[in-house]
Amino acid sequence: MRNPRDFFKPLAIDAPEPAREIPVLPSRMIHFLDFSNEKMVAKVPDIAPTVDILLGNLEDAVPVDRKEAARAGLLKVGREMELGDTQLWTRVNSLESPWVLDDLTQLVGEIGDKLSVIMIPKVEGAWDIHYVDRLLAQLEARAGLSEPLLIHAILETSQGVANLEEIASASPRIQGMSFGPADLAASRRMKTTRVGGGHPGYRTIEDPESPDAVEAPRASYMQDPWHYSIARMVDACTAVGALPFYGPYGDIKDTVGCETQFRAAFLLGCVGAWSLHPVQIGIAKKVFSPAADEVQFAKKVIEAIPDGRGVHMIDGKMQDDATWKQCRVMVDLAEMLARKDPELAEAYGLAPATA
Repeated sequence: MRNPRDFFKPLAIDAPEPAREIPVLPSRMIHFLDFSNEKMVAKVPDIAPTVDILLGNLEDAVPVDRKEAARAGLLKVGREMELGDTQLWTRVNSLESPWVLDDLTQLVGEIGDKLSVIMIPKVEGAWDIHYVDRLLAQLEARAGLSEPLLIHAILETSQGVANLEEIASASPRIQGMSFGPADLAASRRMKTTRVGGGHPGYRTIEDPESPDAVEAPRASYMQDPWHYSIARMVDACTAVGALPFYGPYGDIKDTVGCETQFRAAFLLGCVGAWSLHPVQIGIAKKVFSPAADEVQFAKKVIEAIPDGRGVHMIDGKMQDDATWKQCRVMVDLAEMLARKDPELAEAYGLAPATA
């Protein structure tokens, strides 16, 4: 175990100091693009203003014969395009792949000052983070970067989920985690071919009215097979100041199912989700932006109890220190999003304060 006093020392000579706080920025959607497609690269100036995070994907969904082209397209975006306040991320190839070393060396060396976060797929333990941590420090030093790049770990295997608390605390670079339901389902031998969401066979059923009525119709409800693991991820991330994200929802046409899964993740504490298609951008924006009426009520509570102390009745609901903290979470998020989104600023009644 490293000496705690060394935790915030650079891991390479002349590398930037590790981040002491993870920046909390609008992160409602991480929009994935394959920049091996020149048409996608050309659309970046139009897409970037509509999303919080633009991610150049180099791993899954990029065929082997287009890996280098995807990397070259991302380098072009980083060098030549102005993204405003939209963050630029990448998901590199997995650590056992033959492409990941070139991904990291070229990206850090050529556009390290434009990238915010590097996603590492299929993280299985703290050892994966330690390897990337040291390598990034060496590459940052060689490139002369003044700010450290952050690491986002994707949980896609049963071992990764088993070790997620250790992963979350493995490095000051840990920006957050995403939940990868498809690879995780395969790793667990789950009997589903879906990418995220529920399954009609995973459900609960009410008891029969009598021992003789077992064949009579009974109410039955689908359950969420991901609930426990996502909640653990949220706890692990928030315990160290990192940010938890839901991952992909694969059925692009099922916008209702996508919205439902995203909302469940939002209510559990996730700050955003992946968008794989333009239709999911709007869903993520809607779900991960708190509802205007809830923000207005939260503001009312904070205005009535400025210091959060005591017990108060507001609109027939008991409010105390714990509920005040909940309201503070809601208003802080609303204020951050309002600075980026004028429509939300108006809906939240925050436009004058952010003008």
